[in-house]
Amino acid sequence: MLKQTVDNSPARTKPPSSREPWWAFSLVLTLLLGLMVYLLIPNPRESSTGLSYSEFLAKLEQGELATVVLKGDEIFADAKPQDPTGTMGQHFRIVAMEDPGLVDRLRTKNVRFSRELSGSWTSGLLSWLLPLIIFYGFWSFIFRRAAGSQTGILAMTKSKARVYMEKDIVTTFADVAGIDEAKAELEEVVNFLREPARFARLGGRMPKGVLLVGPPGTGKTLLARAIAGEAGVPFFSINGSEFVEMYVGLGAARVRDLFQETQKNAPCILFIDEIDALGKSRALGMGHIAANDEKEQTLNQLLAEMDGFDPREGVILLAATNRPEILDPALLRAGRFDRQVLVALPDQAGRRQILNVHLRNITAESSLAIDHIAALTPGFSGADLANLVNEAALVGTRRGADAVSESDFTVAIERIVAGLEQRSRLMNPDERRRIAIHEMGHATVALSLGTTDRVHKISIIPRGMGALGYTLRRPTEDRYVQVRSELLDKLAVLLAGRAAECEILGEPSTGAADDLAKATSLARSLVTTLGMSTSLGLAVSEEDQAPLLAPNIGLGMRSTIGAATADLIAQEIRQILDDSYAHSIACIRTNRSLLDDGVSMLLKSETLDEAAITELCIKHPPKKLPTCPHTNPQGDLGSVVNLASFGDQ
Repeated sequence: MLKQTVDNSPARTKPPSSREPWWAFSLVLTLLLGLMVYLLIPNPRESSTGLSYSEFLAKLEQGELATVVLKGDEIFADAKPQDPTGTMGQHFRIVAMEDPGLVDRLRTKNVRFSRELSGSWTSGLLSWLLPLIIFYGFWSFIFRRAAGSQTGILAMTKSKARVYMEKDIVTTFADVAGIDEAKAELEEVVNFLREPARFARLGGRMPKGVLLVGPPGTGKTLLARAIAGEAGVPFFSINGSEFVEMYVGLGAARVRDLFQETQKNAPCILFIDEIDALGKSRALGMGHIAANDEKEQTLNQLLAEMDGFDPREGVILLAATNRPEILDPALLRAGRFDRQVLVALPDQAGRRQILNVHLRNITAESSLAIDHIAALTPGFSGADLANLVNEAALVGTRRGADAVSESDFTVAIERIVAGLEQRSRLMNPDERRRIAIHEMGHATVALSLGTTDRVHKISIIPRGMGALGYTLRRPTEDRYVQVRSELLDKLAVLLAGRAAECEILGEPSTGAADDLAKATSLARSLVTTLGMSTSLGLAVSEEDQAPLLAPNIGLGMRSTIGAATADLIAQEIRQILDDSYAHSIACIRTNRSLLDDGVSMLLKSETLDEAAITELCIKHPPKKLPTCPHTNPQGDLGSVVNLASFGDQ
């Protein structure tokens, strides 16, 4: 059950919002109303009747006009009233012409006339006042937005950290499973945030920074939020890439702003996710100093801020990365990130705990064997397991079940590991038989060698982008150390599909390309990294991955392997692969009846589950063979015949 934390921190008041002076709003409103009145009230002259200049002169001579107004290039004339009440008559509008004698004619006919300027004082006033009002209103709006928003023009240096107050953090350690060692390490941080005076009693202090290191999806961010939820303190979260900007200096300003905010809200937690985007080693950019100037300034500011703030104030800096090897050494020295906590992939017991957490949100059968599911998911992270539970719920929903069963989880695992089934892909009978022989070759050798990985399912249904079939094996226990014989058995299982094709069908195919790539990589590790080669001995011959910085060369790789050593490595890798291939041939020849019967069953049902495989093994008990020693220095195919005859005896 999610636990609601209690708000024990001091109340924080919201800063008063800025208010515009009341007279400014009143003035703007009055001017706008006046402008509307001016524009909306109709002008009588706008509805005047148009006359030509000749018609105007004719009416003037006939004495029909009472008043005349000369205004710019226009003449406005009013006719004499036609009724005894004295109401003004019709209004006329005339385009003026050059006529020096017009004034004399108006005097002769006793017409009242006058002249007006071409523009009124109101129009002149509005012509220069209205643009000022618009300009003032526009910039007032912009500055108000800039002051109240973190994305405004004046807030480019503001931190983009998302602030979660204590009442919003409901994640606790009860929601984090499978990483008990990391939780135990961080419980001390929670106790410090709750009772800082207890730790200061003897003069001790908490580390300034705690670096969470682990593969993606292992729960580093979830663990940081759980610390804030347990301690009941504000949680500041930001990504390392959000500090880096195009303009030099903005990232450093954001770092200063963020640390100022955290000190105001102490005690609190500041979490920087993906800190490798910000704290990458400065030695990696020696050839591109100008391009990385902004990143370096931002990193330098972060280092300075970490030196400046006092951890006794209650500010704990957490950071997460899955690439600690590229972080700058100055960031990892004592006094900055004092402590590193490994958040590793969960073991089988941890996966079982994580599955129990996520199974709360779905309806599952009461008889669901969580241990079997945990055993089927070696190498899965917490995020992968959450995705698995959701995928299993979708599988159960599609088949219309009332609860999620173990078979739904098996289908979900196959979909995640091998891809979506491609039943619409049609294959001819020869290809189906070759695929069945290939997959049964893997299963037969694995069963005969008695490896720690139990064969769980065999299928010849195409999946994903290129898998035409697969053999799913379930480890019986988590293994952290493997001996040489186990690795050689693993090589034999990888090459068993190719060996079965060549032994039964007489020639190889392209279906073993992925197996060969994995086998070659494993054999190379045996020779160059693990020191398990009889010819090369214990020396590690892998190329040095450290960057090479040389004038006019830039970033490169330093190689410590000579030509003779490289040839010896290639010969040793080939020797190991040939011996493992020969051992696969021996296993297949010894257990030919098991393979043939399994191929027949696969061609009929396309899939063999664990029950069918157990029944097949009862009918054809696998004959065990010892691990093949590395005794063939020539590497020719004669060893295949010898080992095969040894297997037949």
